[in-house]
Amino acid sequence: MSSIELTSSQRKILQELINLYGVSEQAVKGEDIAERTDRNPGTIRNQMQSLKALQLVEGVPGPKGGYKPTANAYEALEIQELDEPAEVPLFHNGERVPDANVQEIDLTSVHHPELCRAEIRLHGTLTQFHEGDEVRIGPTPRSKLLIEGVVDGKDESNNVLIVSTTKMEAPVGEPNH
Repeated sequence: MSSIELTSSQRKILQELINLYGVSEQAVKGEDIAERTDRNPGTIRNQMQSLKALQLVEGVPGPKGGYKPTANAYEALEIQELDEPAEVPLFHNGERVPDANVQEIDLTSVHHPELCRAEIRLHGTLTQFHEGDEVRIGPTPRSKLLIEGVVDGKDESNNVLIVSTTKMEAPVGEPNH
């Protein structure tokens, strides 16, 4: 399937649909998406029509109805849908974030002597994160990497937290054979 070009608004709405659907595994109401993305429910309905035309969402009729992401939606946002994803915990100001799972960690500016940034791509919502909040990511399943830092910003359309790292560590010990 060729890559679909989405507007930042479409990406944000689709990302929030995937986040909400991932928690409830039931059709998501447009009003819930509107609330989480700070948009009007009418705007969400209009956007959903275009996302349906792109085969990224399906509408579910009835009182328990709403919208569900299609497999194409995960592909369009480059989200790997794993049956049993490894749990990579995320802590926000010392508290574990229950509905968040770290999907990808990109270390940027590692060559800078005083500054190392990590871009943390999440499965889960970013609404409760603000600049200056303390976060701890990990340990990751294989290397047991643990990252601590402060939120520098966020890219909500890609579901990414930008973290200025204060500490990174992985246990020293027997190498994996």
